[in-house]
Amino acid sequence: MYKIVTVKDVVRIPPRMFTMDPKEAAMIVLRDTYEGKYDRDEGVILSIVEVKEVGDGIIVPGDGATYHEVVFDVLVWEPKLHEVVEGTVVDVVPFGAFIRIGPMDGLVHISQLMDDYVVYDERNKQFVGKEKKYLLKLGDAVRARIIAVSPKSRIIRENRIGLTMRQPGLGKFEWIEKEKRKEKEGKK
Repeated sequence: MYKIVTVKDVVRIPPRMFTMDPKEAAMIVLRDTYEGKYDRDEGVILSIVEVKEVGDGIIVPGDGATYHEVVFDVLVWEPKLHEVVEGTVVDVVPFGAFIRIGPMDGLVHISQLMDDYVVYDERNKQFVGKEKKYLLKLGDAVRARIIAVSPKSRIIRENRIGLTMRQPGLGKFEWIEKEKRKEKEGKK
């Protein structure tokens, strides 16, 4: 889920930025500090949108910089349990497929790929459903549901998201359409 959050923090503005507009200097420092980081409470910080307020600076003895209380808006993406997301298959490994969903990748374990016996085709780096003959490979567009979120670090790639595609309306878009057609034909 994408959202804009207002944050209050203290920013250190170094002497080389004293000639700049305080909001502009704060924006540069905030971008270096926050963008691309994972926050346990808010999710992935994508962008500093706007610096709303910059308070008066305080000088700390022994440090030539000024410290300012700032209020600013950030654009964040937070993976929510049970949220349905769309993404692209970016890696296929023997135990599952990695799906790029927004700024992070989630793992669909082989047991959660489809309602079929699934075989990993190592030579072609794809999964094949034994009965339905469904294929899942690199670059495929899919819809999945978030079933686990494990935030461990401020580094985005160290956090884990678990996904499933075994529920109705989930999976590769081609499979979803095929299932809809079958259901429609069955009702006639």
